[in-house]
Order: sequence, then structure tokens, then C-alpha cells
Amino acid sequence: MMMRVIGLALIGSAFCVPAAAAEDGPWLVRLRALNMHVDNDNSRTAVVPALGKAEMEDKWFPEVDVTYFFTRNIATELILTYPQKHDVTFADTKIGSVTHLPPTLTLQYHFLPEGPIRPYAGVGLNYTRLTSVKLNAAPVLGVDAPIDANRNSWGLAGQVGVDFQVAPNWFVNLDVKYVKIEAKNIHISGGALAGTKVTDLDVNPWLTSIGVGYRF
Repeated sequence: MMMRVIGLALIGSAFCVPAAAAEDGPWLVRLRALNMHVDNDNSRTAVVPALGKAEMEDKWFPEVDVTYFFTRNIATELILTYPQKHDVTFADTKIGSVTHLPPTLTLQYHFLPEGPIRPYAGVGLNYTRLTSVKLNAAPVLGVDAPIDANRNSWGLAGQVGVDFQVAPNWFVNLDVKYVKIEAKNIHISGGALAGTKVTDLDVNPWLTSIGVGYRF
């Protein structure tokens, strides 16, 4: 009798998992803590090559993403945050800061959409807008040298991640992305060196994040 009850319970559990998964809504919203580790693979300055290159700092910041499931396996994710300010150094000397807004849209494939552990991979497109460029190479060059840059960047993005279901509708998420962000032709915009190219600021960050999500 006991074995029959256990057997029926196991059969019932097997049918309950798909039923619970079928109740998953199409929307998944996450709040993440994100670390932006900048690649800084930049070209050398054309002003004085021995001085080195411009580099952007790494940074932690909050991020919100919204995922919509077209099917159990196929989804799209929009990654959002508020404009981020980063200090910039030139020849290891701080020369100012840039502020950017980097929304990213990816198309994802979820490998185990009904399990308690749900890995996924995605590819997509990033658009970065440099909303504020406040740079001046005067501390390095010894002369007034305000710097400007191309304000728009389009680039590919790739990601892998996993959602761990911890309660009905609730998930813990780990996610890693690589994003192409490039500010081409950073140049001196005023003074005796006006028009001189300083570098191409190839940010190309790794974005590593951990967070919580709610599906409805």
C-alpha cells in the first residue's frame, strides 16, 4: 500500500512540473547588480605616441531588464539602466569623464524553460549614446586641449546566463555579456592642437551581473 502511494505521488509530481511551467507568464522582469569591466583595447594616441592611450574606468551599477517570451524557448530581452558616468585617464592621468546610456536588445534561446535551473544564450545589438564628454588633455600636454568624440556607437552583443527558480514566479539570475562599444576619432577640439586625433576609445566591456527576477 505504501509503495502504491509513493508511486502515485511520483507520477503526480511528474505531471505537476509541466503544469506549473505552463502557467509561466510571458514577461520576466529582473533587477541586477552589474559590473562593467572595460576592455580598453584602444589605438595609441597620435599626439605623442609615448604617452599611451585613453582608458575608461570599470564600474558597478544597477540594471533593469525586461524579457518577453514568444515561446517557451524563444525570448527577447531589453537591458536598461540610467546614464553612467565614467572617469577617463590619458597617460595614467585623469583628464575628465564621459557619460553614456547603453541600452541593449538581445534575442535569446532558453534550453530548459520548464526546469528549476534554466540556462540561456543570446545575441543582439547595443546602442550607446555618449551624452556628455568632459575631457581635456591639458594635465598631460601642458596646453589647453579640450577633447571631443563621436557621440554614437552601434555594436553586437552576446550573452550567456542562467535562472534558478527559488519560488513560484521568482528567480535568481547570473548573466555575462560581451558588448561592442566604440567611440571612434576622439580628437582635440580647440587650441593649437585642434583637430589632432587622440585615440579611438574602444570600450568593449564584459558585463557580469547577479540579480533577482519575477515572471508573470
